[in-house]
Amino acid sequence: MNDSIRFILNGEDISLSSLRPTETLLDFLRLNRHLTGTKEGCAEGDCGACTVLVGRLIDGGLHYESVNACIRFVGSLHATHVVTVEHLAAKDGTLHPVQQAMVDCHGSQCGFCTPGFVMSLYGLWLTTEKPSRAQIEKSLQGNLCRCTGYEPIVKAAEQVSQARPSALFDPLEKTRADIIARLWAMQGGDTITVTSGEDRLIVPGSVADLAQVLADEPKATVVAGSTDVGLWVTKQMRTLDPVVFINHLTDLQKVTVEDPGLTIGAGVTYSQAFAAMAEKIPAIASLINRIGGEQVRNMGTIGGNIANGSPIGDTPPPLIALGATVKLRSVNGVRTLPLEDFFIDYGKQDRNPGEFVESVFVPYPAEDTHFAVYKISKRRDEDISALCGAFHLVLDAGGNVADIRIAFGGMAGTPKRARTVEAELIGKPWTEETVTAARAAFDADYTPLTDWRATAEYRQLTAKNLLIRFYLETAGAPQELKRFATVEV
Repeated sequence: MNDSIRFILNGEDISLSSLRPTETLLDFLRLNRHLTGTKEGCAEGDCGACTVLVGRLIDGGLHYESVNACIRFVGSLHATHVVTVEHLAAKDGTLHPVQQAMVDCHGSQCGFCTPGFVMSLYGLWLTTEKPSRAQIEKSLQGNLCRCTGYEPIVKAAEQVSQARPSALFDPLEKTRADIIARLWAMQGGDTITVTSGEDRLIVPGSVADLAQVLADEPKATVVAGSTDVGLWVTKQMRTLDPVVFINHLTDLQKVTVEDPGLTIGAGVTYSQAFAAMAEKIPAIASLINRIGGEQVRNMGTIGGNIANGSPIGDTPPPLIALGATVKLRSVNGVRTLPLEDFFIDYGKQDRNPGEFVESVFVPYPAEDTHFAVYKISKRRDEDISALCGAFHLVLDAGGNVADIRIAFGGMAGTPKRARTVEAELIGKPWTEETVTAARAAFDADYTPLTDWRATAEYRQLTAKNLLIRFYLETAGAPQELKRFATVEV
């Protein structure tokens, strides 16, 4: 069928031939299916009270990921398995080991956030047999407990990992083969169009179909992870029509590891990109760990972060500093341009009608170079940047600056190079004196704004100080430097 969205909800096949493009999974669960275990806390993907698991077929296997139902659109769920907290306990009421551990360790206080914590821990339980404390904490980054009950919750995660019952007890493990067969049957190569009144949502059958859809609908909103677009709907109450969902297109979800660098498909999520980044470009992997919580990283894509063009997107500054290029595709073919040239002005990118981001190529930093990324935010984890800076330095044999690329987000209407600062440094010795003198050149490169995340003065001073920090770290000072004497106060 090419007029219906089909997926599995817990154990039931769902087929929807009338659906608003912006209907969230949270609303569908609570209002349409009366599955009220999934809660609405923030409606913006921050608190995790709405956490559910979504299973999808990847390379022939069934993989489950925690996601935020409050910003996940139902239209993005074709050929997936949605699992809510109601599915965990046995029919006779026996709790799942994850749920029982929360009871045993007193992990629930007021209880509002508990279903979301259970689902995040369940996702971890499915994928990691004996998680470390760090892995447990990472899995819970996207879940907030207003009663400050984190320690009992962590203890519950530790307890449930010690003695795992037979896999046949688990509702997902014992039905895995059946779910895989049912999801395979839902997949097809046809483009799906679902209407609700005059509103439409479109699920292209292939990347070529996507190009044709956008040629026919150049003003359509393309949605991959919806971690930003979801807020347009839940916070700004925007109406989007038509909406084109692409998170199912496996041809856009490939990470190709080659000698010169990584080619990352536009549909690759942060979680999917993490392993390759951790091996080849660790500084960006560390940055990814600070982008949202696990649910956001399981949904959000690097390609979407680029295509959205936000001046405070986290990935463009380090990618620009490394000299990344972006490939754009349409029915007229493909073209490639430096990523820094893709961003023209606030809200404007070099993208012709009908074009979409297909992939980004990221060169590796050479072994004899220095590369660092700094994210500055009010809260270390799960927070939007006030500014994000990236530095890529090449020194010659004499210790002089042969090349340097500096890029910042949050300092202008687009992610932007600090070309005046770079010019002040190139050809000069890499010394504290040189670096300190170059700080003044930031005033020629950036005129930041004041908003609720930071003042213009704070942003400008911090950018200057990050250059000093980068110098000190290349000179042997420890990473994650907390304070140093040469900064202004």
